[in-house]
Amino acid sequence: METSTLSLEQLQSEIYSLRNENSFLKEQLEWFRRQIFGKRSEKVVDDGGQQLYLEGFENLGSEEQKETINVPAHRRVKQGRNGKDKITLPDNIPVQRCILDLPEDQKVCPTTGEALVKIGEEVTHKIAHTPGSYYVKELVRPKYACRAHSEEGVFIADLPDSIFPRCQADESLLASVIVKKFADHLPLFRQSEILAREGILISRQILCKWVMRCGYALKALYEEMIARVLSSNNVFVDESPVDMLVPGKGKVHQAFMWVIVGGQEKNPPYRVYHFRTDRCHKHAVEILAGYKGVVHSDKYGAYEALANKKQFTWCPCWSHIRRKFFDAVGGDKKFVSWVLRKIKYLFMLERVAWERSPEERLRIRQEKEAPIIDELTARIKDRLVNGKALPKSNLREALGYYCSLIPHLKNYTQHAFARLDNNVAERAIRPLAIGRKNWMFIGSEEGGEASAVLLSLVQTCRAIGVNPHEYLEDVMRRLPAHNSQKLHELLPDAWAAARRQAKASSTSSAPTAE
Repeated sequence: METSTLSLEQLQSEIYSLRNENSFLKEQLEWFRRQIFGKRSEKVVDDGGQQLYLEGFENLGSEEQKETINVPAHRRVKQGRNGKDKITLPDNIPVQRCILDLPEDQKVCPTTGEALVKIGEEVTHKIAHTPGSYYVKELVRPKYACRAHSEEGVFIADLPDSIFPRCQADESLLASVIVKKFADHLPLFRQSEILAREGILISRQILCKWVMRCGYALKALYEEMIARVLSSNNVFVDESPVDMLVPGKGKVHQAFMWVIVGGQEKNPPYRVYHFRTDRCHKHAVEILAGYKGVVHSDKYGAYEALANKKQFTWCPCWSHIRRKFFDAVGGDKKFVSWVLRKIKYLFMLERVAWERSPEERLRIRQEKEAPIIDELTARIKDRLVNGKALPKSNLREALGYYCSLIPHLKNYTQHAFARLDNNVAERAIRPLAIGRKNWMFIGSEEGGEASAVLLSLVQTCRAIGVNPHEYLEDVMRRLPAHNSQKLHELLPDAWAAARRQAKASSTSSAPTAE
Protein backbone atom coordinates (compact mmCIF):
# COMPACT_ATOMS: atom_id res chain seq x y z
CA MET A 1 0.00 0.00 0.00
CA GLU A 2 2.82 2.37 0.85
CA THR A 3 4.59 1.58 -2.43
CA SER A 4 1.51 2.36 -4.52
CA THR A 5 0.96 5.65 -2.63
CA LEU A 6 4.55 6.69 -3.26
CA SER A 7 4.19 5.88 -6.96
CA LEU A 8 1.05 8.01 -7.14
CA GLU A 9 2.86 10.97 -5.59
CA GLN A 10 5.68 10.59 -8.05
CA LEU A 11 3.19 10.47 -10.90
CA GLN A 12 1.43 13.60 -9.67
CA SER A 13 4.77 15.38 -9.31
CA GLU A 14 5.74 14.42 -12.85
CA ILE A 15 2.37 15.62 -14.19
CA TYR A 16 2.77 18.95 -12.37
CA SER A 17 6.30 19.31 -13.74
CA LEU A 18 5.19 18.55 -17.28
CA ARG A 19 2.32 21.04 -17.04
CA ASN A 20 4.70 23.73 -15.86
CA GLU A 21 7.11 22.96 -18.66
CA ASN A 22 4.26 23.02 -21.18
CA SER A 23 3.04 26.37 -19.89
CA PHE A 24 6.57 27.80 -20.01
CA LEU A 25 7.11 26.59 -23.57
CA LYS A 26 3.77 28.05 -24.66
CA GLU A 27 4.79 31.40 -23.20
CA GLN A 28 8.11 31.30 -25.03
CA LEU A 29 6.41 30.27 -28.27
CA GLU A 30 3.95 33.16 -27.96
CA TRP A 31 6.82 35.58 -27.37
CA PHE A 32 8.77 34.35 -30.43
CA ARG A 33 5.62 34.42 -32.55
CA ARG A 34 5.04 38.07 -31.63
CA GLN A 35 8.67 38.95 -32.38
CA ILE A 36 8.45 37.49 -35.88
CA PHE A 37 4.85 38.00 -36.96
CA GLY A 38 3.19 40.30 -34.43
CA LYS A 39 3.10 44.02 -33.82
CA ARG A 40 6.08 45.37 -31.89
CA SER A 41 4.28 48.45 -30.56
CA GLU A 42 3.51 48.31 -26.84
CA LYS A 43 0.81 50.98 -26.88
CA VAL A 44 -1.86 48.85 -28.60
CA VAL A 45 -3.76 47.19 -25.77
CA ASP A 46 -7.12 45.43 -25.98
CA ASP A 47 -9.38 47.16 -23.46
CA GLY A 48 -11.90 44.32 -23.51
CA GLY A 49 -14.70 46.79 -24.15
CA GLN A 50 -13.72 48.92 -21.14
CA GLN A 51 -12.68 52.53 -21.48
CA LEU A 52 -11.23 54.90 -18.95
CA TYR A 53 -13.77 57.56 -18.00
CA LEU A 54 -12.89 60.46 -15.74
CA GLU A 55 -14.89 63.62 -15.39
CA GLY A 56 -13.26 66.40 -17.36
CA PHE A 57 -11.16 63.96 -19.42
CA GLU A 58 -13.77 62.55 -21.76
CA ASN A 59 -11.47 62.66 -24.80
CA LEU A 60 -8.50 61.19 -22.99
CA GLY A 61 -8.52 57.88 -24.83
CA SER A 62 -7.61 59.29 -28.23
CA GLU A 63 -4.54 61.28 -29.10
CA GLU A 64 -6.46 63.52 -31.45
CA GLN A 65 -10.00 63.92 -32.75
CA LYS A 66 -10.10 62.27 -36.16
CA GLU A 67 -12.67 63.16 -38.78
CA THR A 68 -14.58 60.21 -40.22
CA ILE A 69 -16.17 59.79 -43.63
CA ASN A 70 -18.97 57.45 -44.64
CA VAL A 71 -18.25 54.83 -47.27
CA PRO A 72 -20.45 51.89 -48.26
CA ALA A 73 -20.73 49.26 -45.48
CA HIS A 74 -18.40 50.94 -42.97
CA ARG A 75 -16.89 54.19 -41.66
CA ARG A 76 -13.35 55.14 -42.52
CA VAL A 77 -11.03 57.48 -40.63
CA LYS A 78 -10.00 60.44 -42.76
CA GLN A 79 -6.29 61.02 -42.50
CA GLY A 80 -5.62 64.59 -41.42
CA ARG A 81 -2.69 66.53 -42.83
CA ASN A 82 -0.50 68.29 -40.31
CA GLY A 83 1.87 70.00 -42.74
CA LYS A 84 4.73 67.52 -42.27
CA ASP A 85 4.30 66.14 -45.78
CA LYS A 86 4.71 69.56 -47.44
CA ILE A 87 7.90 70.86 -49.02
CA THR A 88 9.05 74.23 -47.70
CA LEU A 89 12.05 76.21 -48.92
CA PRO A 90 13.98 79.09 -47.32
CA ASP A 91 13.29 82.59 -48.64
CA ASN A 92 16.94 83.14 -49.62
CA ILE A 93 17.45 79.96 -51.63
CA PRO A 94 19.26 80.73 -54.93
CA VAL A 95 17.18 80.48 -58.10
CA GLN A 96 18.76 79.54 -61.42
CA ARG A 97 16.49 80.73 -64.23
CA CYS A 98 16.45 78.58 -67.35
CA ILE A 99 14.45 79.84 -70.35
CA LEU A 100 13.13 77.16 -72.68
CA ASP A 101 12.03 79.20 -75.71
CA LEU A 102 10.58 78.18 -79.05
CA PRO A 103 12.96 78.13 -82.04
CA GLU A 104 12.76 81.27 -84.17
CA ASP A 105 11.16 79.42 -87.09
CA GLN A 106 8.27 78.36 -84.84
CA LYS A 107 7.45 81.89 -83.62
CA VAL A 108 5.12 82.53 -86.58
CA CYS A 109 1.47 81.67 -87.00
CA PRO A 110 1.20 78.50 -89.17
CA THR A 111 -1.97 79.90 -90.80
CA THR A 112 -1.25 83.57 -91.49
CA GLY A 113 2.54 83.65 -91.21
CA GLU A 114 2.37 86.60 -88.79
CA ALA A 115 4.90 86.82 -85.92
CA LEU A 116 3.62 85.42 -82.62
CA VAL A 117 3.22 87.79 -79.66
CA LYS A 118 4.39 86.83 -76.16
CA ILE A 119 1.36 86.79 -73.86
CA GLY A 120 2.90 85.35 -70.66
CA GLU A 121 5.04 82.61 -69.18
CA GLU A 122 4.51 79.13 -67.80
CA VAL A 123 6.85 78.69 -64.82
CA THR A 124 7.75 75.30 -63.32
CA HIS A 125 9.88 75.00 -60.17
CA LYS A 126 12.09 72.01 -59.37
CA ILE A 127 14.46 71.59 -56.45
CA ALA A 128 17.96 70.90 -57.79
CA HIS A 129 21.29 69.90 -56.25
CA THR A 130 24.96 70.30 -57.13
CA PRO A 131 27.77 68.42 -55.33
CA GLY A 132 29.27 70.24 -52.36
CA SER A 133 31.77 72.84 -53.40
CA TYR A 134 35.16 73.33 -51.75
CA TYR A 135 37.53 76.25 -52.14
CA VAL A 136 40.81 77.52 -50.74
CA LYS A 137 40.59 80.55 -48.50
CA GLU A 138 43.66 82.64 -49.32
CA LEU A 139 44.42 85.05 -46.49
CA VAL A 140 46.62 87.83 -47.91
CA ARG A 141 48.20 90.14 -45.33
CA PRO A 142 50.18 93.04 -46.79
CA LYS A 143 53.37 93.85 -44.91
CA TYR A 144 54.45 97.44 -44.24
CA ALA A 145 57.67 99.08 -43.05
CA CYS A 146 58.95 102.61 -42.47
CA ARG A 147 61.68 103.66 -44.89
CA ALA A 148 63.11 106.24 -42.54
CA HIS A 149 63.03 104.00 -39.45
CA SER A 150 63.58 100.42 -40.53
CA GLU A 151 64.33 99.51 -36.92
CA GLU A 152 60.60 99.84 -36.20
CA GLY A 153 60.15 96.49 -37.92
CA VAL A 154 57.39 95.15 -40.14
CA PHE A 155 53.72 95.94 -39.66
CA ILE A 156 51.16 93.28 -40.62
CA ALA A 157 47.56 92.50 -39.71
CA ASP A 158 46.89 89.65 -37.28
CA LEU A 159 45.35 86.41 -38.43
CA PRO A 160 41.72 85.89 -37.41
CA ASP A 161 41.13 84.04 -34.16
CA SER A 162 41.15 80.27 -34.62
CA ILE A 163 41.30 77.24 -32.37
CA PHE A 164 44.08 75.86 -34.65
CA PRO A 165 46.02 78.81 -36.14
CA ARG A 166 48.48 76.58 -38.05
CA CYS A 167 45.95 74.03 -39.26
CA GLN A 168 45.29 73.87 -43.00
CA ALA A 169 41.59 73.27 -42.36
CA ASP A 170 39.27 76.23 -41.95
CA GLU A 171 36.62 76.11 -39.21
CA SER A 172 33.97 75.58 -41.87
CA LEU A 173 35.64 72.35 -43.00
CA LEU A 174 36.19 71.16 -39.43
CA ALA A 175 32.54 71.79 -38.62
CA SER A 176 31.50 69.86 -41.73
CA VAL A 177 33.62 66.83 -40.75
CA ILE A 178 32.25 66.82 -37.19
CA VAL A 179 28.62 67.14 -38.23
CA LYS A 180 28.90 64.43 -40.87
CA LYS A 181 30.39 62.03 -38.32
CA PHE A 182 28.29 62.77 -35.22
CA ALA A 183 24.99 63.84 -36.79
CA ASP A 184 24.95 62.08 -40.17
CA HIS A 185 26.92 59.02 -38.95
CA LEU A 186 29.49 59.11 -41.77
CA PRO A 187 32.75 57.43 -40.69
CA LEU A 188 35.93 59.31 -41.40
CA PHE A 189 37.13 56.80 -44.01
CA ARG A 190 33.94 57.43 -46.01
CA GLN A 191 34.42 61.17 -45.71
CA SER A 192 37.96 60.74 -46.99
CA GLU A 193 36.60 58.86 -50.02
CA ILE A 194 33.96 61.54 -50.65
CA LEU A 195 36.65 64.25 -50.60
CA ALA A 196 38.79 62.18 -52.95
CA ARG A 197 35.96 62.15 -55.51
CA GLU A 198 36.16 65.95 -55.46
CA GLY A 199 39.93 65.75 -56.06
CA ILE A 200 40.82 66.60 -52.43
CA LEU A 201 43.09 63.97 -50.88
CA ILE A 202 42.94 64.03 -47.08
CA SER A 203 43.71 60.76 -45.33
CA ARG A 204 41.53 59.25 -42.62
CA GLN A 205 44.42 59.65 -40.16
CA ILE A 206 44.53 63.42 -40.71
CA LEU A 207 40.74 63.71 -40.33
CA CYS A 208 40.98 61.69 -37.11
CA LYS A 209 43.63 64.06 -35.71
CA TRP A 210 41.45 67.07 -36.56
CA VAL A 211 38.42 65.54 -34.80
CA MET A 212 40.49 64.68 -31.71
CA ARG A 213 41.89 68.21 -31.50
CA CYS A 214 38.42 69.72 -31.91
CA GLY A 215 37.19 67.56 -29.03
CA TYR A 216 39.97 68.81 -26.77
CA ALA A 217 39.51 72.43 -27.85
CA LEU A 218 35.76 72.40 -27.11
CA LYS A 219 36.04 70.56 -23.79
CA ALA A 220 35.56 73.78 -21.81
CA LEU A 221 32.07 74.16 -23.29
CA TYR A 222 31.39 70.49 -22.56
CA GLU A 223 32.31 70.94 -18.89
CA GLU A 224 30.06 73.98 -18.71
CA MET A 225 27.20 71.85 -20.03
CA ILE A 226 27.88 69.20 -17.38
CA ALA A 227 27.70 71.86 -14.66
CA ARG A 228 24.39 73.12 -16.08
CA VAL A 229 22.90 69.63 -16.21
CA LEU A 230 23.91 68.73 -12.65
CA SER A 231 22.58 72.04 -11.35
CA SER A 232 19.09 71.27 -12.71
CA ASN A 233 16.45 69.56 -10.58
CA ASN A 234 15.63 66.89 -13.11
CA VAL A 235 17.96 64.55 -15.05
CA PHE A 236 17.50 61.49 -17.26
CA VAL A 237 20.27 58.87 -17.41
CA ASP A 238 20.98 55.93 -19.68
CA GLU A 239 24.01 54.05 -20.96
CA SER A 240 24.80 52.01 -24.06
CA PRO A 241 27.74 49.80 -25.10
CA VAL A 242 30.26 50.85 -27.74
CA ASP A 243 33.25 48.91 -29.02
CA MET A 244 36.73 50.29 -28.36
CA LEU A 245 39.83 49.06 -30.17
CA VAL A 246 42.39 47.44 -27.86
CA PRO A 247 45.80 49.03 -28.65
CA GLY A 248 48.24 46.67 -30.33
CA LYS A 249 45.92 43.63 -30.36
CA GLY A 250 43.57 44.32 -33.25
CA LYS A 251 40.61 43.33 -31.08
CA VAL A 252 37.73 45.33 -29.67
CA HIS A 253 36.72 45.70 -26.04
CA GLN A 254 33.22 46.65 -24.89
CA ALA A 255 33.17 50.15 -23.45
CA PHE A 256 30.16 52.29 -22.52
CA MET A 257 28.79 55.71 -23.31
CA TRP A 258 26.60 57.29 -20.63
CA VAL A 259 24.17 60.08 -21.50
CA ILE A 260 22.60 62.56 -19.09
CA VAL A 261 19.77 64.78 -20.29
CA GLY A 262 19.08 67.70 -17.98
CA GLY A 263 16.60 70.48 -17.41
CA GLN A 264 13.11 71.09 -16.06
CA GLU A 265 11.47 71.81 -19.40
CA LYS A 266 9.14 69.29 -21.03
CA ASN A 267 11.98 68.55 -23.48
CA PRO A 268 15.24 69.31 -21.61
CA PRO A 269 17.85 70.94 -23.89
CA TYR A 270 21.22 69.49 -22.84
CA ARG A 271 22.48 66.05 -23.87
CA VAL A 272 25.79 65.26 -22.19
CA TYR A 273 27.69 62.08 -23.06
CA HIS A 274 30.34 60.43 -20.88
CA PHE A 275 32.75 57.80 -22.20
CA ARG A 276 33.91 55.02 -19.87
CA THR A 277 35.85 51.84 -20.58
CA ASP A 278 33.39 49.61 -18.68
CA ARG A 279 30.02 49.65 -16.89
CA CYS A 280 31.20 49.52 -13.27
CA HIS A 281 28.96 51.10 -10.62
CA LYS A 282 31.76 53.53 -9.73
CA HIS A 283 31.22 55.38 -13.02
CA ALA A 284 27.57 56.10 -12.21
CA VAL A 285 28.67 57.32 -8.77
CA GLU A 286 31.30 59.54 -10.39
CA ILE A 287 29.00 60.94 -13.08
CA LEU A 288 26.22 61.76 -10.57
CA ALA A 289 28.59 62.87 -7.79
CA GLY A 290 26.90 65.37 -5.50
CA TYR A 291 23.63 65.41 -7.42
CA LYS A 292 20.58 65.81 -5.14
CA GLY A 293 17.67 66.24 -7.54
CA VAL A 294 15.39 63.81 -9.38
CA VAL A 295 16.96 61.03 -11.47
CA HIS A 296 15.10 59.03 -14.13
CA SER A 297 16.61 55.77 -15.30
CA ASP A 298 16.07 52.09 -15.90
CA LYS A 299 16.65 49.53 -13.13
CA TYR A 300 20.44 49.47 -13.31
CA GLY A 301 21.79 48.52 -9.90
CA ALA A 302 24.08 51.56 -9.60
CA TYR A 303 21.17 54.02 -9.71
CA GLU A 304 19.08 51.89 -7.36
CA ALA A 305 21.94 51.71 -4.84
CA LEU A 306 22.41 55.49 -4.88
CA ALA A 307 18.65 55.98 -4.48
CA ASN A 308 18.57 53.64 -1.50
CA LYS A 309 21.32 55.76 0.08
CA LYS A 310 18.97 58.77 -0.30
CA GLN A 311 21.45 60.65 -2.48
CA PHE A 312 18.66 61.64 -4.87
CA THR A 313 15.02 60.95 -5.65
CA TRP A 314 14.78 58.07 -8.08
CA CYS A 315 11.97 57.75 -10.64
CA PRO A 316 12.09 54.34 -12.34
CA CYS A 317 10.97 54.16 -15.96
CA TRP A 318 7.39 52.95 -16.43
CA SER A 319 8.13 52.17 -20.09
CA HIS A 320 10.51 49.44 -18.92
CA ILE A 321 7.82 48.09 -16.57
CA ARG A 322 5.31 48.04 -19.41
CA ARG A 323 7.80 46.21 -21.65
CA LYS A 324 8.29 43.48 -19.02
CA PHE A 325 4.56 42.78 -18.87
CA PHE A 326 4.18 43.07 -22.63
CA ASP A 327 6.72 40.27 -23.02
CA ALA A 328 4.80 38.20 -20.45
CA VAL A 329 1.40 38.31 -22.17
CA GLY A 330 1.68 34.61 -23.04
CA GLY A 331 1.77 33.62 -19.36
CA ASP A 332 -1.66 34.88 -18.27
CA LYS A 333 -3.25 36.96 -21.00
CA LYS A 334 -6.21 38.18 -18.92
CA PHE A 335 -4.12 39.37 -15.98
CA VAL A 336 -1.33 40.88 -18.11
CA SER A 337 -3.87 42.69 -20.31
CA TRP A 338 -5.39 44.22 -17.18
CA VAL A 339 -1.95 45.42 -16.02
CA LEU A 340 -1.13 46.88 -19.44
CA ARG A 341 -4.48 48.63 -19.56
CA LYS A 342 -3.83 50.30 -16.19
CA ILE A 343 -0.36 51.39 -17.30
CA LYS A 344 -1.91 52.76 -20.48
CA TYR A 345 -4.22 54.90 -18.34
CA LEU A 346 -1.18 56.36 -16.55
CA PHE A 347 0.37 57.43 -19.85
CA MET A 348 -2.94 58.85 -21.07
CA LEU A 349 -3.31 60.91 -17.91
CA GLU A 350 0.28 62.15 -18.27
CA ARG A 351 -0.44 63.48 -21.75
CA VAL A 352 -3.18 65.64 -20.31
CA ALA A 353 -1.18 66.60 -17.20
CA TRP A 354 1.66 68.01 -19.30
CA GLU A 355 -0.78 70.34 -21.05
CA ARG A 356 -1.66 71.94 -17.69
CA SER A 357 0.17 74.14 -15.20
CA PRO A 358 2.68 72.52 -12.79
CA GLU A 359 0.19 72.83 -9.92
CA GLU A 360 -2.61 71.23 -11.93
CA ARG A 361 -0.20 68.53 -13.11
CA LEU A 362 0.57 67.55 -9.51
CA ARG A 363 -3.12 67.47 -8.67
CA ILE A 364 -3.90 65.14 -11.58
CA ARG A 365 -1.07 62.84 -10.60
CA GLN A 366 -1.97 62.64 -6.94
CA GLU A 367 -5.74 62.39 -7.39
CA LYS A 368 -5.94 60.28 -10.57
CA GLU A 369 -2.66 58.45 -11.12
CA ALA A 370 -1.59 57.52 -7.57
CA PRO A 371 -4.77 55.40 -6.97
CA ILE A 372 -4.09 53.49 -10.20
CA ILE A 373 -0.56 52.72 -9.00
CA ASP A 374 -1.92 51.57 -5.62
CA GLU A 375 -4.38 49.26 -7.39
CA LEU A 376 -1.63 47.87 -9.58
CA THR A 377 0.65 47.29 -6.59
CA ALA A 378 -2.02 45.44 -4.60
CA ARG A 379 -2.97 43.11 -7.46
CA ILE A 380 0.62 42.40 -8.53
CA LYS A 381 1.82 41.69 -4.98
CA ASP A 382 -1.11 39.35 -4.44
CA ARG A 383 -0.40 37.56 -7.73
CA LEU A 384 3.28 37.18 -6.85
CA VAL A 385 2.56 35.77 -3.38
CA ASN A 386 -0.59 33.72 -3.94
CA GLY A 387 -0.71 33.16 -7.69
CA LYS A 388 0.91 30.37 -9.65
CA ALA A 389 3.70 31.74 -11.80
CA LEU A 390 6.55 29.59 -13.05
CA PRO A 391 9.87 30.63 -11.46
CA LYS A 392 11.61 31.11 -14.81
CA SER A 393 8.67 32.53 -16.74
CA ASN A 394 8.44 36.04 -18.18
CA LEU A 395 5.41 36.68 -15.98
CA ARG A 396 7.35 35.83 -12.81
CA GLU A 397 10.16 38.10 -13.96
CA ALA A 398 7.73 40.97 -14.64
CA LEU A 399 6.06 40.55 -11.23
CA GLY A 400 9.40 40.55 -9.44
CA TYR A 401 10.64 43.52 -11.46
CA TYR A 402 7.60 45.56 -10.50
CA CYS A 403 7.65 44.62 -6.80
CA SER A 404 11.34 45.54 -6.47
CA LEU A 405 10.48 49.09 -7.58
CA ILE A 406 7.41 49.66 -5.37
CA PRO A 407 9.12 52.11 -2.93
CA HIS A 408 9.96 54.44 -5.84
CA LEU A 409 7.05 54.07 -8.25
CA LYS A 410 5.07 57.10 -7.03
CA ASN A 411 8.04 59.46 -6.66
CA TYR A 412 7.22 61.24 -9.91
CA THR A 413 3.79 62.25 -8.54
CA GLN A 414 5.52 64.52 -5.98
CA HIS A 415 7.55 66.59 -8.47
CA ALA A 416 5.88 68.66 -11.17
CA PHE A 417 8.72 68.35 -13.70
CA ALA A 418 9.41 64.65 -13.12
CA ARG A 419 8.39 62.22 -15.83
CA LEU A 420 6.63 58.88 -15.94
CA ASP A 421 9.33 57.39 -18.17
CA ASN A 422 12.96 57.76 -19.18
CA ASN A 423 12.22 58.11 -22.89
CA VAL A 424 14.09 61.42 -23.15
CA ALA A 425 17.37 59.63 -22.40
CA GLU A 426 16.36 56.68 -24.57
CA ARG A 427 15.94 59.05 -27.52
CA ALA A 428 19.32 60.64 -26.77
CA ILE A 429 20.94 57.18 -26.96
CA ARG A 430 19.37 56.42 -30.34
CA PRO A 431 21.81 58.56 -32.45
CA LEU A 432 24.69 56.76 -30.74
CA ALA A 433 23.16 53.38 -31.56
CA ILE A 434 22.79 54.39 -35.21
CA GLY A 435 26.30 55.83 -35.36
CA ARG A 436 28.11 52.80 -33.95
CA LYS A 437 26.63 50.66 -36.74
CA ASN A 438 28.50 52.90 -39.18
CA TRP A 439 31.83 53.76 -37.56
CA MET A 440 31.90 50.33 -35.83
CA PHE A 441 34.28 51.15 -32.97
CA ILE A 442 36.16 53.89 -31.12
CA GLY A 443 39.92 53.88 -31.74
CA SER A 444 41.14 54.69 -28.22
CA GLU A 445 40.12 55.97 -24.82
CA GLU A 446 41.19 59.48 -25.85
CA GLY A 447 39.07 59.16 -28.97
CA GLY A 448 36.10 58.13 -26.84
CA GLU A 449 36.47 61.22 -24.67
CA ALA A 450 36.71 63.49 -27.72
CA SER A 451 33.66 61.77 -29.21
CA ALA A 452 31.69 62.38 -26.02
CA VAL A 453 32.46 66.12 -26.20
CA LEU A 454 31.46 66.47 -29.85
CA LEU A 455 28.42 64.21 -29.53
CA SER A 456 27.19 66.37 -26.65
CA LEU A 457 27.39 69.61 -28.63
CA VAL A 458 26.03 68.20 -31.91
CA GLN A 459 23.12 66.29 -30.36
CA THR A 460 22.18 69.21 -28.11
CA CYS A 461 22.00 71.40 -31.22
CA ARG A 462 19.78 68.86 -32.94
CA ALA A 463 17.52 68.56 -29.88
CA ILE A 464 16.80 72.31 -29.77
CA GLY A 465 16.54 72.84 -33.52
CA VAL A 466 19.90 74.57 -34.09
CA ASN A 467 21.97 73.94 -37.20
CA PRO A 468 25.05 72.22 -35.69
CA HIS A 469 27.28 73.24 -38.63
CA GLU A 470 26.53 76.96 -38.20
CA TYR A 471 26.93 76.67 -34.44
CA LEU A 472 30.29 74.86 -34.49
CA GLU A 473 31.79 77.05 -37.18
CA ASP A 474 30.87 80.23 -35.34
CA VAL A 475 31.87 78.99 -31.89
CA MET A 476 35.24 77.65 -33.02
CA ARG A 477 36.06 81.09 -34.45
CA ARG A 478 34.97 82.93 -31.30
CA LEU A 479 36.12 80.60 -28.53
CA PRO A 480 39.85 81.58 -28.39
CA ALA A 481 39.06 85.25 -27.67
CA HIS A 482 35.93 84.67 -25.57
CA ASN A 483 35.85 85.52 -21.87
CA SER A 484 36.38 82.27 -19.93
CA GLN A 485 33.97 83.52 -17.25
CA LYS A 486 31.16 83.76 -19.82
CA LEU A 487 31.43 80.40 -21.53
CA HIS A 488 27.71 79.85 -20.95
CA GLU A 489 27.09 82.44 -23.70
CA LEU A 490 28.48 79.95 -26.24
CA LEU A 491 26.31 77.01 -25.21
CA PRO A 492 23.86 75.99 -27.97
CA ASP A 493 20.69 77.31 -26.32
CA ALA A 494 22.26 80.64 -25.32
CA TRP A 495 23.91 80.96 -28.75
CA ALA A 496 20.56 80.39 -30.49
CA ALA A 497 18.78 82.88 -28.21
CA ALA A 498 21.41 85.53 -28.96
CA ARG A 499 21.03 84.88 -32.70
CA ARG A 500 17.25 85.29 -32.49
CA GLN A 501 17.59 88.49 -30.47
CA ALA A 502 20.10 89.96 -32.92
CA LYS A 503 17.85 89.07 -35.85
CA ALA A 504 14.83 90.63 -34.14
CA SER A 505 16.81 93.81 -33.35
CA SER A 506 18.04 94.16 -36.93
CA THR A 507 14.51 93.65 -38.24
CA SER A 508 12.98 96.22 -35.90
CA SER A 509 15.70 98.81 -36.63
CA ALA A 510 15.51 98.37 -40.42
CA PRO A 511 14.08 101.44 -42.21
CA THR A 512 10.54 101.07 -43.50
CA ALA A 513 9.28 102.39 -46.81
CA GLU A 514 6.98 105.39 -46.48
